Amino acid sequence: MRILIVDDSTVMRKVVERALRQAGMEIAECLQAANGVEALEVLRATNGDLDLVLSDINMPVMDGLLFLEKRAEEKLAMNVPVVMITTEGGAAAVLRAIAAGAKGYICKPFTTDQVKLRILPVLNSASAVR
Repeated sequence: MRILIVDDSTVMRKVVERALRQAGMEIAECLQAANGVEALEVLRATNGDLDLVLSDINMPVMDGLLFLEKRAEEKLAMNVPVVMITTEGGAAAVLRAIAAGAKGYICKPFTTDQVKLRILPVLNSASAVR
């Protein structure tokens, strides 16, 4: 798999990658971005050739919700599932993320089992569509 992890914390990006690997996901390439602006640049540079995007919501410069909305406006990697990883458990943030195209979310802190439970169905659903 080729994935993109978007989070302003370098440590959290590594934690997310490790959790995915521990959940049994074979990651060939893990691209990273520190905010939504960088994530959009990655989507443009890769022509959306990704299997999964995981994005934090709360980030400086451009947050994860605005990233999702801009991604949809530009029609970037629309076939690539996005899962939000956040401390925002509130219904409003989750509903806005889903309305903007997110396929799911995981609340921090998370376990490997939660990663499996939330991300594997999203990947399976996306591969069925492709």
